[in-house]
Amino acid sequence: MATTRNARAHWEGSLLEGQGTVELTSSGIGTYPITWASRAESADGRTSPEELIAAAHASCFSMALSNGLAKSGNPAISLNTSVEVDFQPGVGITEIRITLSGEAENLDAAGFEAAAEDAKANCPVSKALAAVPITLRVV
Repeated sequence: MATTRNARAHWEGSLLEGQGTVELTSSGIGTYPITWASRAESADGRTSPEELIAAAHASCFSMALSNGLAKSGNPAISLNTSVEVDFQPGVGITEIRITLSGEAENLDAAGFEAAAEDAKANCPVSKALAAVPITLRVV
């Protein structure tokens, strides 16, 4: 069965001087302030579309890797995923970098890295973002 998740944004004013909010409506866990400056300069206590994409990608990748490891008989012990999304004003999202540390039962470093590469290629968020270069570093 398919699921649908919702968010909504409210914006007031021009791009450079305006401000708004993004609300995570499906979960109800919060409403967060957004501004152009938080997107193109410093976060300053506000979020951005790119930060939300990074959060979605980190969680999706971790779930996909955990599932792949379990299916191969090497369940995850611990996974720590960090995602950086680069945004260039006037160009758009230019690069996504995934950094992973962790371990799985009975799996060496090469096997762990191969499983991570598979998760990078096949997690739904990676697939949705395929137009952007995505790199993976396992530490």
